Amino acid sequence: MPVRRLAAILCTLAFASGAVHAAAPQQQFASMGDLQLESKAVISDCAIGYRTLGTLNADKSNAILFTTWHTGTSRDVAGMLASGALFDPSPWYIIVVDALGNGVSCSPSNSKTQPGPSFPQFSVRDMVASQHKLLTEKLGITHLRAVMGYSMGGMQAFQWAVSHPGFMDVAIPIAGTPRLTSSDMLFLRIVEKSVVDDPAYAGGRYASKPSLPMYNLLFAMNFDSPAHRSARTAPKDFEKFFRDTQASDGGGTDANDSLWQIRAVLGHDVAPGGKLEDAAARAKARIVPINAATDHIVNPAPPQAFARLRKEDAALLDTDCGHAALRCVMPAMKAIVEKALR
Repeated sequence: MPVRRLAAILCTLAFASGAVHAAAPQQQFASMGDLQLESKAVISDCAIGYRTLGTLNADKSNAILFTTWHTGTSRDVAGMLASGALFDPSPWYIIVVDALGNGVSCSPSNSKTQPGPSFPQFSVRDMVASQHKLLTEKLGITHLRAVMGYSMGGMQAFQWAVSHPGFMDVAIPIAGTPRLTSSDMLFLRIVEKSVVDDPAYAGGRYASKPSLPMYNLLFAMNFDSPAHRSARTAPKDFEKFFRDTQASDGGGTDANDSLWQIRAVLGHDVAPGGKLEDAAARAKARIVPINAATDHIVNPAPPQAFARLRKEDAALLDTDCGHAALRCVMPAMKAIVEKALR
């Protein structure tokens, strides 16, 4: 999802919680050298970005990994986590990792040797593999209390539970899924096409960031439910909303970065070519999926099915906010997350 939409929601949540607006935790980087992907392609001179909150205890038992959403960065989520809007951060050492292709970690937009369209295509599994390498080889962490994330971050949380089943005690995917449905694919393929077909995209070889008005409109149409959009935007205000939604993200998301992450999500499946039952059986950690019933971007059916296969509970939130459930039901979400972390 475009950074500006979710970042604005998180800023609102931090403000509403009464949080002190302190500076974001320091951006850090770990050099991973040449990172080989599951396709055998190699990202040259890859650096992974991350930020940490809190203090790691002596036995390293209080570490939580938070993974970023589509085009999101560790800076975007820092205010929400520090504010305590999602869970009380004080007992925990939280590591927020910038996912591959987000413009902070190695990405099409910042690669000196493989810029733009020459950047190798990665997968959600590659994101998780790079994070595992960061934790074990660079930060000395071999076990996590929890892995959690929102949207694409929730997909990474599912993948973590299957790829590294003994590495965490609990996985908390929020608005995530273990595999895409055809409706999820349809939305993402249309978004992908809106970028590729935009003349300003220029085959990914643009001199300045294209504004991509159709891309912005497609996310706006699907991000909230119809009921929520109708309630929030009066007909008399629609033309302004329509103009503002099309506007460029300014200094925000790079089109190639967004596209590469969209394609990674399009290939997401924790049981590629196999049965979801097998993947569910492989996971050892408790898995606590949280989804909104009206989500039009990530279908809540697969995470619900995954939980049933494991005889675990999955939260299906009753809200008309759709994929933006963070905006409307944060207290209920916080209660579920806090219980899962106990």
